[in-house]
Amino acid sequence: MDRRSVIKNAGVAGVLAAGAAPVVHAQGAAIRWRLASSFPKALDTIYGAAETFAKKVGEMSGGKFTITVHAGGELMPAFGVIDAVKDGTVEMCHTAPYYFFGKDETFAIGCAIPFGLNSRQMTAWMYQGNGGKLMREFYAKYNMVNFPCGNTGAQMGGWYRKEIKSVKDIKGMKMRIGGFAGKVLERMGGVPQNIPGGEIYTALEKGTIDAAEWVGPYDDQKLGFNKVAPFYYYPGWWEGGPELDVFINQKAYDSLSAENKAIVEAAAAFAHTEMQAKYDARNPAALKQLVGQKVKVLPFPKDVLDLAYKESMALYAEVAAKNPNWKKVYDDYSAFRKDQNLWFRFTEAKFDSFMQSQKL
Repeated sequence: MDRRSVIKNAGVAGVLAAGAAPVVHAQGAAIRWRLASSFPKALDTIYGAAETFAKKVGEMSGGKFTITVHAGGELMPAFGVIDAVKDGTVEMCHTAPYYFFGKDETFAIGCAIPFGLNSRQMTAWMYQGNGGKLMREFYAKYNMVNFPCGNTGAQMGGWYRKEIKSVKDIKGMKMRIGGFAGKVLERMGGVPQNIPGGEIYTALEKGTIDAAEWVGPYDDQKLGFNKVAPFYYYPGWWEGGPELDVFINQKAYDSLSAENKAIVEAAAAFAHTEMQAKYDARNPAALKQLVGQKVKVLPFPKDVLDLAYKESMALYAEVAAKNPNWKKVYDDYSAFRKDQNLWFRFTEAKFDSFMQSQKL
């Protein structure tokens, strides 16, 4: 499998570089859009959500609204998709918002932050809390409209070339870790690396990095991480419920009829639900297979989790003091998280704990 993302067609790249603006379509006319993904085609779950979205848009529009999906690196680098949408180079993209925390830390809240909301709580905040409104206001600063379009559920804690016995083993460790979580790892003494999914295996194999996280057993097995790093830790404390989004150029979105806007929203919601259903259905079998291949599946030591939590909360307070965008969104997010955890303590957590102890 080719694990490197490259732009193979100079002609396409040249057109994109020109920054052609989205076409405003007449009412009832056929619509042709391009969607740039941040993910490789090999990952049929996370990349597949964009394909599901595009397929549903086509079906609901009777074929009048066509969206072509392009893998990371095909039209632009995997981490170049937000700028492409903002500038109108493409009409839309599908990505993990926290990849772009370097522009503003608030991007991370729209996806996942360490010790944040789980997937159900994140969906509740976006659809029934203030999350949808607040993130929509924030993304407007980047000339984009967003829709939730997928969630992986709680993730694993990644692959390590050496065993993690205490926080001392984090010191100096070079780890591929997505988005905002890298800031916490850095405070713990680690060295975060932001690497696209298609390039992780090579970096881990060559020893350029000491550890890497991606999603969970189903995707990780496809990428072959178990062949180069034998220790598989849990939980992914930085990704309790990471949300993927589709982002649409504001002008392109405004050009749509009310009917087509409703189709986009409905298609994104369908893909949002389907992605996690796929992960929940496929991860168990993949984990069994990995264990059968002698992978050592281990929990993070308590001192690692305790330090990660402490540093996460300290980081959030520091960011809030200097970034008003973050403070506005995080204040609401954290209040919602507090209420959700109170509720889940009485219901989901107790039920899940009991059922899992039965080993049915």
